[in-house]
Amino acid sequence: MVARSVNRKIRHEKLTKLIRQNPLLTDEELAEVLSVSVSTVRLDRALLGVPELRERTRRMAEQATRKLRSLKQEEFIGELLDLEPNRWALSVLKTRQEMAFRHTDYVWDHYIYAQASSLAIAVVEADMVIVGSVRGRFKSPAKIGDSLMARAKVGVHKGNKYIVSVRTRVGDKEVFVGRYIVVALDCEDERKIRGERLDSGA
Repeated sequence: MVARSVNRKIRHEKLTKLIRQNPLLTDEELAEVLSVSVSTVRLDRALLGVPELRERTRRMAEQATRKLRSLKQEEFIGELLDLEPNRWALSVLKTRQEMAFRHTDYVWDHYIYAQASSLAIAVVEADMVIVGSVRGRFKSPAKIGDSLMARAKVGVHKGNKYIVSVRTRVGDKEVFVGRYIVVALDCEDERKIRGERLDSGA
């Protein structure tokens, strides 16, 4: 009885850690990793107060969006799942057929890049943030139907410049790695940019 209780406690800790690392894991995937039945996972979730995948994702997205400052929700590429301003952020992009490259089942690379760039901007808490420079590398192709999980982490911060690293994965496979330098603009900087655009007729 004691051994069963200890095993359950260990399983609960593993379950909590797995969901924290990847909130998009289904009950079936969790059951496979933990080597238990799907019904056991569902019972464990209920005991721990962890909602099902759809509700979990909805709650996370609502909380993260409330913290979003540098972008409007409709400007964000993918779905923002978690955000700790100036520290880290998490998003998912569920790929669809219209994102396919030509007549293949591979995802066009600019969708992967756009998700990462918008996350690098979103993680910085400022009214206006732009990408100053980026050094990125596509490491593996993604296919239509894949869920792209991107994580951004803020590193060095000097003045209004932030170094943000973004890693995009499909499951355990790394798809894209980017190192962004993003710049937080104040109101005066924003007015200058708008003025230059007007002067150039853009």
